[in-house]
Amino acid sequence: MLKWFKQLDKILRGDATRIPLLAEGRFTTPVAGLSVAIVLLGVLYGLCAGTFAMIRTGGQAYMQMIASAIKLPMLFFLTLAVTFPSLYVFNALIGTRLSVISALRLLIAALGVMLAVLASLGPIVVFFALSTKSYPFMVLLNVGTSTVAGVLGLGFLLRTLDRLVIVQEDIEISNFEAGLKNSKGEEAKDKKIEPTGALDRMGKVTTRKAKSVFRVWTIVFALVGAQMSWVLRPFIGCPTAPFEWFRERDSNFFIAVLQALANLFSS
Repeated sequence: MLKWFKQLDKILRGDATRIPLLAEGRFTTPVAGLSVAIVLLGVLYGLCAGTFAMIRTGGQAYMQMIASAIKLPMLFFLTLAVTFPSLYVFNALIGTRLSVISALRLLIAALGVMLAVLASLGPIVVFFALSTKSYPFMVLLNVGTSTVAGVLGLGFLLRTLDRLVIVQEDIEISNFEAGLKNSKGEEAKDKKIEPTGALDRMGKVTTRKAKSVFRVWTIVFALVGAQMSWVLRPFIGCPTAPFEWFRERDSNFFIAVLQALANLFSS
């Protein structure tokens, strides 16, 4: 288990996604091992999120902590299941040529970053659970921590995808130059500048398009994740309401956040 967290540490430090490693095709994140680490980190944050209900009801809502610990990892893996097909199609359209397994490894690594950030913010959530009685504030605090984790995790994903596009372009340019030299011999030296420059310009356009497409995908991921959290609620547990594994599906995540803001400033 320790080696899985060491692998996650390499991802957080950027050692696992350096361009030389990507160029050699050595992005070999262990999906199963890292998934276990993600589950454990999700359970840890779920326990922290459910602390508020237990404290405010005198320990009677311990089930909320258990439910949150179970549902937090579910939130991220269900979001992964819903959005993974679109990520694979997007990356195929752009031309990064990631296999299904490689795309899955990349997305699991991004989830690892998200859960590592989220778990690191867990003690802050517990601190405010101990020091405030405001349920709307705790809702917004958890939305804030999840947003920070999501931004950092998706930022890691975008940076890695950008590097993959750059690596792929460099490989294609090198292959073109090698083929040109082999087909025309030494005479190709005088003609190499023009096609290489053209390929460089095409590469820059491709990189810009890749960034735009993947940014659109990150928005899709964020929207699905936000609404998925609404479907799986409650995670915090309202102290004045009885425990429920799931609540009735009404409204949506974004309206609920606006209502929490209104309740916070009106109380």
